[in-house]
Amino acid sequence: MNNLIWFRNDLRVRDNSSLIEAMKGNRVIGFYCFESSFFETDEFGFKRTEKFRAKFLLETVQQLKQELEKLNIPLFVYHGNSVDYLPGLIENHTIDTIFLQKEWTRDEQIILNNVKSNLNHTINFHEVYDQFLYHPDDIPFNDYTSIPDVFTNFRKKCEAICKVRPIAKLPTKLSDKNLVVNDTEIPTLKELGFTNFSTHVNSAFPFKGGELEALKRVQNYFWETKKLGFYKKTRNGLIGIDYSSKLSAWLANGSISPRTIYWEVKKFERDIIKNQDTYWLIFELIWRDYFKCVSLKYQSNIFKIGGILEKDYDWNTTKIAKKEWINGTTKEPFVNANMKELLKTGWMSNRGRQNVASFWSKELEQDWRIGAAYFESMLIDYDVHSNWGNWMYASGVGNDPRDRKFNIKRQAEMYDANGKFQRLWLQETLF
Repeated sequence: MNNLIWFRNDLRVRDNSSLIEAMKGNRVIGFYCFESSFFETDEFGFKRTEKFRAKFLLETVQQLKQELEKLNIPLFVYHGNSVDYLPGLIENHTIDTIFLQKEWTRDEQIILNNVKSNLNHTINFHEVYDQFLYHPDDIPFNDYTSIPDVFTNFRKKCEAICKVRPIAKLPTKLSDKNLVVNDTEIPTLKELGFTNFSTHVNSAFPFKGGELEALKRVQNYFWETKKLGFYKKTRNGLIGIDYSSKLSAWLANGSISPRTIYWEVKKFERDIIKNQDTYWLIFELIWRDYFKCVSLKYQSNIFKIGGILEKDYDWNTTKIAKKEWINGTTKEPFVNANMKELLKTGWMSNRGRQNVASFWSKELEQDWRIGAAYFESMLIDYDVHSNWGNWMYASGVGNDPRDRKFNIKRQAEMYDANGKFQRLWLQETLF
């Protein structure tokens, strides 16, 4: 059997179900495409992937290629449209089965359907859900339509009933007698449409992309500094690399699996300490699962202006408001500091994200989708489910049963009492 692994948002070799299944074949090749549609300008005028995530993704794919080579699996890398490359690759290497992580959101579905409709003969597609903490087959709901619309109800039921599956064991490397020639090259940042840049000196996320970098971060945050033992106390921080785990970027493109993180937390609880802080990291992984379940339930409604609640608010699309929000020149210094951080680094804290989203949608009453699209463009750790789910939540069209509006000044007093974060990003622009 000749197998192909189509990598998308599962850019790792460890705990990768598609890879493990594919390696049962005689010959295995990998495929990854820097999809053109993800680098185009969207309907709101933003490049869908800006330089920060593009660089992180390039580093990730480079590392994936190297890790696959250790298993004697070549990774064929292209820039353009999968439909222009994958059918030919399947034909040339007489592929029997394509193994891939199941994706269900709009763009990923379009790409997959385009490839399927351009194949000359029937190919077996083996799709698996591999991005969850709790596998969808294990959650205590009959089908996706019965997933609760309130997170707490989802969490409590899952915690009571679900077991996290063990980490899948990586097979030994394949024989090198079936190696195929691979002359494809990973594109440069310039070829993706960007100029080279250096990471900002004050970035709270100065990390590189790739599976080994993700594992290095776990090692540091859990075992070297033992910061995991204080996670809940520091997670609303704003400055520095250690106020939170920062694992979201690697989780977003699948450089690390949530199961890997979960079982490492459990080991930490066994060997070091078990407390509210360690639990809270698992709590956040469940939140991540929840937004994936929400998008499974509501499909493309997560991109609609009325959101999953189909609320009919009177949204504005004021150009000056958009410009001031993006550039951090609004009337709120706390919002401005967070937006400048995002603009210069591709990163923003969880606390910052909630505040700037609330300000944009609840205070300025601007179309929430513009904010979500801007985050999609800029964030290193953009994840379609979490991003659009959180934006709906913050904007009153999603899963927040209380429809909260943040008091920005009060938030600044609580989380930046001495103004250090605001000075860090606002004074910089004066020089």
